[in-house]
Amino acid sequence: MHSPLIPNIVLNDQSTMPALGFGTYKLNGSEGVASIVSAIKAGYRMLDSAFKYENEGALGESIVQSEISREELYIISKLPGRHHRYNEALYTIEESLYRMRLDYFDLYLIHWPIPRLGLYVDAWQALIEAKKRGLIRSIGVCNFLPEHLQKLIDETGVTPVTNQVELHPYFPQQKLRDWHEEHGIVTQSWSPLGRASKVLQEPIITAISEKYGKTVPQVILRWHLQLDAVPLPKSTSKERQLENLSIFDFELTPDDMSAICSLAKIDGRRQDRHPALHEEF
Repeated sequence: MHSPLIPNIVLNDQSTMPALGFGTYKLNGSEGVASIVSAIKAGYRMLDSAFKYENEGALGESIVQSEISREELYIISKLPGRHHRYNEALYTIEESLYRMRLDYFDLYLIHWPIPRLGLYVDAWQALIEAKKRGLIRSIGVCNFLPEHLQKLIDETGVTPVTNQVELHPYFPQQKLRDWHEEHGIVTQSWSPLGRASKVLQEPIITAISEKYGKTVPQVILRWHLQLDAVPLPKSTSKERQLENLSIFDFELTPDDMSAICSLAKIDGRRQDRHPALHEEF
C-alpha cells in the first residue's frame, strides 16, 4: 500500500499512514488539479485537503486523472467549525465524499477546536459514528491543545490518531509533541517549511544542507521526520515535489537536530500565534 518511496508509520488504531504527505491548500481549479496530479505521479500518496480549502472537487478530479488505484492513496479532509453539530458533521462528511467521488476517507479531522462554541466533542462523536459507518478509516484533529485532546479522550474514550498543527524550525512545538508521544498521537506538520519564511535563509540550516549536499527544504523536512512528525509540504513545481520526496537517504545528527531546534522563536508575536487561538469557520 502507498508509495514505495515513502515508508509507513503505524497509528494508534493499528492502521498505517505514509511518513510524508502532500498539502493541497490553495490548489484549486484546473491549475490545482495539474499540481496534485503531478504530485501523485512523483510518488506522493497521502493528500491533505479540507472542506475549508474549497478544493475537494479538484482533489477528486486529480485522483481520477492520476489513474492510481484508490487503494494506493491516503486521502485526508477536515470538518469546518461551522458544522460541528452532530448531524451537520455527518452530512458534511457525506457531502465531502460525494464531491471527491469517494466511498471513504482514510483520515478525517476536526479542523479547529473552537472552544468558545463548546461543540468539538459533539463533532468528535460524529466522527466516531462516521467511522462505524465505514465513511472514515481513521479519525483525528487539527490545531488542538492538550486540554482539548484530553476532553475528547475523557468524554468518549477514543483518542485521535493524529493532531495536525503548525510546526517548523521557528515553532517546533516541543511541549505539544511530548504530550502527543505520551498519549500515542502522531504529530502532523502543516506549514512544515515555515510558509517559505526567512527560515529558508537561516545560516544554521544552510550550513547543514551544504554538509549533506541537500537543499534547505530537504534538511527541514528530514528534521520533521526525526522529530517523529509527519510533514505535509506543498509545491506546484514538479522539480520541488520530487526534491521534497528525496529525504529518506540521509540522517541528521543529534547536534544537527538541536541546532535547528535552537531557532525556535520565543518573542511575543510567536507566543500569541498559537493556532488554537485563531479560530476559523
